[in-house]
Amino acid sequence: MPPLEGRRLWFAGIGGAGLSGYAVLAKSWGADVSGWDRTETPYLVHVRAAGIPVEVSPEPVPPADAERVVSTAFAGRVEGTSRAEFLAELVSLAPSIVVAGAHGKTTTAAMLAFALDRLGRDPSFLVGGEVPQLGTNARAGSGWLVVEGDESDRTIAALRPRLAIVTNVELDHHTEFASEAEVRGLFERWLEGVPDVVRGSDLEPVDFQLAVPGEHNRRNAACALAALQALGVSRDEGAGALAEFRGVGRRFEARGEAGGVMLVDDYAHHPTEVAETLAAARSLANGGRVLAFFQPHLFSRTIHLAHEFASALAQADAAVVVEIYPAREEPWPGVSGKLVVDRLCERRPGMTVGWAETVESGADIAATLARPGDVLLTIGAGNVDAAVPLLLERLEMRTRLR
Repeated sequence: MPPLEGRRLWFAGIGGAGLSGYAVLAKSWGADVSGWDRTETPYLVHVRAAGIPVEVSPEPVPPADAERVVSTAFAGRVEGTSRAEFLAELVSLAPSIVVAGAHGKTTTAAMLAFALDRLGRDPSFLVGGEVPQLGTNARAGSGWLVVEGDESDRTIAALRPRLAIVTNVELDHHTEFASEAEVRGLFERWLEGVPDVVRGSDLEPVDFQLAVPGEHNRRNAACALAALQALGVSRDEGAGALAEFRGVGRRFEARGEAGGVMLVDDYAHHPTEVAETLAAARSLANGGRVLAFFQPHLFSRTIHLAHEFASALAQADAAVVVEIYPAREEPWPGVSGKLVVDRLCERRPGMTVGWAETVESGADIAATLARPGDVLLTIGAGNVDAAVPLLLERLEMRTRLR
């Protein structure tokens, strides 16, 4: 009997990267599922393909006889089971692997799900980004369930997998944690209840060729390989499968070329991630310049890490910074993306640095700066990827006018 058969579930915020996957898995596991979101999102394609009815409207109207599962974005607005509580239930219903850590968890989870799929292990998975080679971000299979765990709100503590991966530990969520030591304490307490653990800090980066660039991806692959070996997969088999992995949406995702400029989009939103992304771009530039189009994410992160962001962006040959994407935060007086610009100009005097209040106006600046042979990266966890079609259009137009 499917583990959720007989349940009727309604998801508020079903178009999000996380909740969309939970809904698809719940449907496959026997539940009667429906949902609502305020706007259309790319993830709703998979939700509707799974046969799940979706209402898109300004205000939700929950069915009277359904259990409600509510995304973090609508917590407090709609009553019901939280995203974290429902994920904990899903993890309890199958042999599960939880991938956690400050950086790389989406890619590592995707690598693991992809490798298990290629090796005929038929995994279930919930990944926080589109995995093109698997055709989706979520699926129900007959094997292990691979999911991402979130430390940002401490909800990872409720997950009870059989195997855990911790890619790395660093302070990233400054409104939740006072120090990196506090983050480490959370992970250590959580891991006490997990039978088998892979720690990225104990591993060397893999030494075989990957289809995805960057030292950080070699470290991600080391975590995925160690997990595969813990499941009984030989090193050679695991390495062969991982070598075929070509990436996740918005994780160093090639988005096209125009006017001789290569566009790459990346979700990096912490200085460590930005630095790794720019280093990977440098390896592809083949002597050309690397340009960064950066959108800070969260006021709290920006004010605490403005100097660190400047140090990371200083690795680029030129940079354009746009206003902060607030996400769940209200504006902080006196805090804007201009902080990063000011720190970057101090960190590297003479560097070409542009500032814009909107993604659209930033795209105008970046297109003007770019020249043939450059690699231009859109970087951030907000809506900076909306600049990609604008940049392609402007670069193509410039080429036609020459």
